[in-house]
Amino acid sequence: MNEVVGRDDLLLVTLDTLRYDVAAELAAAGRIPHLARHLPDGRWEERHAPGSFTYASHQAIFAGFLPTPASRGPHPRLFAARFAGSESTAGGTHVFDTPDLVSGLAGAGYRTVCVGGVGFFNQQGPLGSVLPGMFQESHWEPEFGVASPVSFEAQVERAEQVIASLPADRRLFLFVNVSALHQPNWFHLPGATRDAGDSRQTHAAALEYVDRHIGRLFAAASSRRRCFAIVCSDHGTAYGDDGYTGHRIGHQAVWTVPYAHFFLEHRAPAGATEGAA
Repeated sequence: MNEVVGRDDLLLVTLDTLRYDVAAELAAAGRIPHLARHLPDGRWEERHAPGSFTYASHQAIFAGFLPTPASRGPHPRLFAARFAGSESTAGGTHVFDTPDLVSGLAGAGYRTVCVGGVGFFNQQGPLGSVLPGMFQESHWEPEFGVASPVSFEAQVERAEQVIASLPADRRLFLFVNVSALHQPNWFHLPGATRDAGDSRQTHAAALEYVDRHIGRLFAAASSRRRCFAIVCSDHGTAYGDDGYTGHRIGHQAVWTVPYAHFFLEHRAPAGATEGAA
């Protein structure tokens, strides 16, 4: 990552509340082709979330604690604050001397931009301002939120505008918190009703909706130079699993999340091809 930081643009996408099992099933069934084409062998990596709900998990992620591989460790991290005795800081880890990755990247010359989604990013009160307040530039509109059936389309449009307005020589760290998977998500499944509520099936339909539009985000993110992208969930959610519903609980459906990172090769507006690594 010490070669990537300062050379490439960076994109972090959190698919808020996305379950690993649903993500894996859809990838295997060919139902999320735009995401799957960037996954190693078309498969998500199984990881453990650093928190059981959005606020806790993003505080950890922004401190450099991305979801941890589900296999036995220790696992070297991509990013880490300088911290004596850290067993997950390795030679390839980009180490920053600030309390969080966002300010660390700003110090390295990046323009840091947040396109928020769920309520912890809505800037409508002190709590909803903590996470977006880490960034030099933050965006949130009601249309980006959990109750909007077109939330991700609206977020992608804003990201495209941000990227187009940035000077060509300025590196970008773009963070997008995708709200579409979070409840309510019943409106993403044709024929579902508000009265019936959300389910594992509507959750899956929401991921398919995101997949239909994420190619635009990837194209924009790689339109200036090569971009290193991280796409993951911050935590999962339960839909009646073992009698549990929701998150902020210690259940396998909450702790197990999908993760991937890859390069988006430079794609000029004229249409050069993307690549994954």
